[in-house]
Amino acid sequence: MIIWFTGQPGSGKTTLAKEIISRFNHDKVIHIDGDDLRKVLDNKDYSEKGRRKNVQFAIDMAKVMESKNYSVVVSMVSPYRDMREKLKSETNVVEFFCHTGKIRGKEEYFVRDYQPPLEDFTDIVTDKSLEESVDEVLNVCR
Repeated sequence: MIIWFTGQPGSGKTTLAKEIISRFNHDKVIHIDGDDLRKVLDNKDYSEKGRRKNVQFAIDMAKVMESKNYSVVVSMVSPYRDMREKLKSETNVVEFFCHTGKIRGKEEYFVRDYQPPLEDFTDIVTDKSLEESVDEVLNVCR
């Protein structure tokens, strides 16, 4: 299974992913985080082409690890809906759209061309307790 957390920067994706992973009862779990990938790949290109390259690498890695019977948890902005939808059509993915439910004051903080999911996803409002958000995710993944 691939659990994919998407949403704007600062929406709680990584925090939620780490907490979910801590609840798994086995060692075959991998966490793919967008910030970590950028460091490893040394990808400082935030153009559409650079973002797509980063997301495609995460998709490819997730598919390989799932094929080796790992549970895969991905936390990254992954702004392009078409890429997430294609992955969902190819494999077992549970998508969560994380957001705080509030509009931040700093417009530049957001990825301007972010495309939120439209179907086959669970909406996670992360302005409540971490425990409540974790419970929501676990209820969907059971």
